Amino acid sequence: MSSSRIIWIGPPACVLPTECIRRGPPGHTTMNIVVCVKYVPDATADRRFESDNTVDRVGVDGLLSELDEYAVEQALQIKEKADGDVTVTALCVGPEKAVDAVRKALQMGADQGVHVTDEAIAGSDYIATSLVLAKAIEKIGIPDLVMCGMASTDASGSVVPAMLAERLDLPQVTFAAVVETQGDQVRVKRDGDIATEVIGGTMPLVLSVTDQTGEARYPSFKGIMAAKKKPLETYSLSDIGVDPAQVGLSVAWSSVEDATARPPRTAGEIVKDEDGSGASALTEFLVSKKFI
Repeated sequence: MSSSRIIWIGPPACVLPTECIRRGPPGHTTMNIVVCVKYVPDATADRRFESDNTVDRVGVDGLLSELDEYAVEQALQIKEKADGDVTVTALCVGPEKAVDAVRKALQMGADQGVHVTDEAIAGSDYIATSLVLAKAIEKIGIPDLVMCGMASTDASGSVVPAMLAERLDLPQVTFAAVVETQGDQVRVKRDGDIATEVIGGTMPLVLSVTDQTGEARYPSFKGIMAAKKKPLETYSLSDIGVDPAQVGLSVAWSSVEDATARPPRTAGEIVKDEDGSGASALTEFLVSKKFI
């Protein structure tokens, strides 16, 4: 039987609605949201590894990770429901082609984009990636919300949001299935295996959302055209104060030792029902393959 519980993260909740407006000087109600997005290989494309066993992100078709689209969508919904001005910034770390992920977020409705690209980043693990993201966020300016998808569709690690929270010294609320905000208060519902948790927090914080938050919008023609005029900055590692020796495959705590190409698909075996023996033949086949 499932149960429910309520958890509060961060400073105590405000008592009066007017106390919730705490960003900037009196009367200042601007909210800044940074959404971390990832450029991943297209799952329908011919994905492959480089000679050093890192994922080929240059020679294959790529796109904005579908799970990060949910984070962009929730950020845009927060913006649309807010009383004050809200700026949504899409942040991506990756090769030159990764700028396409930022452009997709801009087409969906994000206000501005930041792309961190540097040859030294190639092969970085979660630890180095979270470092680069955190330093880029610090350069942008610590926002009210740092939003992420629940995982990337290529690595499926689900650890970067927690690492970001640690590096930025912010509370974290993760795996949100429902997101609600009021002033500087955030309340989410997180579904677990045996319980549904209602978790509250006070901005600034790091928030990750699941694919249960609702379908992400498709870019409209108007949005696609408008995205061409939106600001998009490109940073190198030196721009954000990261030493190249801190990132890359050579300092990664985890790496792929070996990879074997998937064998070509073979023709299936047909079990014929001759003289009423089809059931027995099917059972023998399933047993031989250890399916039963």
